[in-house]
This record gives sequence, structure tokens and C-alpha cells, in this order.
Amino acid sequence: MALNLFTRVNSRKGLFAVEKVTLIYNLLTSVLILFIFQRMDHPLVMLTERAVIAGVTFLLMYLYRLAPCKMTAFIRMAVQMSLLSYWYPDTFELNRVFPNLDHLFASAEQWLFGCQPAVMFNYYLPQMWVSEPFNMGYFAYYPMILIVAMYYFVFRFELFEKLSFVLVTSFFVYYLIYIFVPVAGPQFYFPAIGADNVAKGIFPSIGDYFNHHVELLPGPGYEHGFFYNLVEASQQVGERPTAAFPSSHVGISTILMIMSWRASKKLFGFLLPFYLLLCGATVYIQAHYLIDSIAGFVSAFMLYILVTKMFKKWFAVPMFKYQPGHIAPEPQ
Repeated sequence: MALNLFTRVNSRKGLFAVEKVTLIYNLLTSVLILFIFQRMDHPLVMLTERAVIAGVTFLLMYLYRLAPCKMTAFIRMAVQMSLLSYWYPDTFELNRVFPNLDHLFASAEQWLFGCQPAVMFNYYLPQMWVSEPFNMGYFAYYPMILIVAMYYFVFRFELFEKLSFVLVTSFFVYYLIYIFVPVAGPQFYFPAIGADNVAKGIFPSIGDYFNHHVELLPGPGYEHGFFYNLVEASQQVGERPTAAFPSSHVGISTILMIMSWRASKKLFGFLLPFYLLLCGATVYIQAHYLIDSIAGFVSAFMLYILVTKMFKKWFAVPMFKYQPGHIAPEPQ
């Protein structure tokens, strides 16, 4: 049952779980910036932005103590979740100084499957009735996050902090991998080496090529499609040659499906078609190698178990201020 937005909750003096993990990630990446300071384009700006994020986090904690209710708690957690749009392109600013590893992943793909599934998939199925559903699924990624988050906020608020912690922590684990395993994916690497090399199964190392080149060519598919153009527009604005292995699109959406199943079978059923299309789209639009998507699916279950245990052991604190005689629900 949904609660009033101003239902009083426990006025905890400290940080929420999701704020703690954000500050930890903030600190870790700040230390990394100091180590590679001389090789970066704008390290002082990045450090300043991190200081601002930390300051906003503590400011929101203080404001929450003045009015500890459902809405102010939501704002604190929603701000940290929204900052993921900042932390994602930030991985490129850190990993661009390291040698690119796409040649290893493209070679592994060729060895495993005898071809490049990211090329063959859309080559044999370029039709609108295939392209549009897959692009719709890919575009549904952020709406899926929003839908699941709002469902927990409205109907399972006692578990909303857990949801925010699991999602944000999982994202940060993937982001750390992206920093130290710089893989751009077929949509960036294949144009860089040329279609002839891809067709011949030749995948040269390109070193720090993406430190100076961020061009993203138009993706494959039905170019006049509505969802094709939505995906193209969003990628041209926010995509960077980073974050290919493992696929966080597959990994995070799988975690969303797990949490949807635990919250509501109807919600799970509603999201399932979009989830399946999204997983297929990661390879179809050449955002990922097939091995990226497989790794994303497998890693999601391990991450969910690990991060949930972390939350229960170190962070789980009931948020509601229950009346005497009421029994607080156990964390899932």
C-alpha cells in the first residue's frame, strides 16, 4: 500500500547506504586521478566536480534531518541514482589513458563463434520489423530503471533504500571494471580498424587511439525507424568509447528483473519483453560483443547476491518510524 509522501521516517543522523557507496567510489576515483594526473585532460575539473558531489551529499543529509519524511528520503537516494549519468562518461576520462583492449575481445569473439555476431546479426536481419523492436528494447533501458525504482518507492518503500543501493553499487562495480579494462565495443572499434580487417578476421591493437578519437558512426538497422532514431540521438549525445565489457545494459537490466520478480510478478511480466529485446539489441546495434552480453548476464546474478549481502550485513536499517505494536518488515 502506498504511503503519504510526508510519512515520517527514522531521522538517521548518518549517511544512507547509497550515499556511503557513492562517496567510496568518489574517493577511489579521486585517488586514481591523482596517480594519472599528468596524463589527463582536465583533472582539476574532475576533482572539483567530485568535491561538489560530496558537498551536495552532506548538504542533503543535513536538510533531511530538518524534515525526515518519505519525500526527503526519496530525494536523497534519487540524487545519487541520477548521478550515474555523470559517472558513466567519467569512466572514459579515466580509461582513455590506458591501451585499448578491443583487439583481444574481437579476437576471442572470432575464435569462439567463427565470426563477429555483432556484424552478422544485423546483416542478415536489417528489416524494420526486426530493427525497430530491438531499438525499442535498447531505448527502454532507462525507463525500466525508472519504472522499477518508482514501483518500489510507491508500493515497497521499506525496501527502496535497498533497491537504490543494489543498483548504484552494481553500476559502480561495472564502472571500475570499465576503467581498468578499456573496451569500446564494435560500434567504435570496427570503424577504427576498417570493414576490410573485420571481414578478414584481422583485429589489430590500436593502443590509445580512443584517447584522441571519439567518433561514433551511425549504427546498423532500419535508418528510417522511430526507435532507431531515438537510439541514434541518445548515443550521439551521451555515448563514449567505453563500457563494453561486461555489458551493464544486460547486467543491470537482469538485476532489475530479479528485483521486479521479488516485488511483483505482474511488474516482471510487463518488463520481460523489453528485457529480452534489450539483451538482443546490445549485439544487434553493435554496442557490444556477444561475449560482453553473456558476461553481463552471468555477472548480474553474482553481483546481486554479493551486493545484497553487503547491504544486509552493513547497511540495513529500517527507515520507517513504526508505531508501537507494528512489526517492521524484514529486508528481502
